Amino acid sequence: MSKPKILFLCTGNSARSQMAEAFLRKYADDRFEAHSAGLEPKGLNPLTVRVMGEVGIDLSGQTSKSVEVYLGKTLFQSLVTVCDDADRNCPTVWPGVSTRLHWSFQDPAAVEGTEAEKLAKFREVRDLIDQKIQSWLAEQA
Repeated sequence: MSKPKILFLCTGNSARSQMAEAFLRKYADDRFEAHSAGLEPKGLNPLTVRVMGEVGIDLSGQTSKSVEVYLGKTLFQSLVTVCDDADRNCPTVWPGVSTRLHWSFQDPAAVEGTEAEKLAKFREVRDLIDQKIQSWLAEQA
């Protein structure tokens, strides 16, 4: 039997959706097939790779993908928007999706300041996404 496919969607697919995909793979790769995409892909943010590496997840091989890669080609059972912009601008009808969720996380890539301040925001968002994935998985049991 195939695993349910889940798509994490944000605007740039540079940070939040990449983190969510990685954490779902880490915690439930045997139960779900995780993917991520962006409405306007911007490339993987180097700080995303760095902070995920701090928790033992290597994203160096990941790429930023457009939602167009999946639309009409892959059937997802669940769609999770992880930013408000994606929630507002994502198609409201997605073929095959039985569950659509919105988890609002601040965009760490939008934070201005020193590298230390930027890293602190990336770590904060990473940890929030980690907690959300784990609590969502507990609800699925």
